Amino acid sequence: MKLTKEHLKPVRKQVWLQVRDQVRGQVRDQVVYQVYDQVKDQVWYQVYDQVRDQVWDQVRNQVY
Repeated sequence: MKLTKEHLKPVRKQVWLQVRDQVRGQVRDQVVYQVYDQVKDQVWYQVYDQVRDQVWDQVRNQVY
């Protein structure tokens, strides 16, 4: 049985789908990590500022 272009079409499509899914997954992971890092930093700074202010107020109130 000779392999013709028609035989290769489904195989090529299968490979293309696999590659596309892989690339899409990698890109999605990268974007998720980037966004997660940015959001994490922002949230961390906000929470840190709030907590620092609260603690500082409490300490100041106790001392003075």
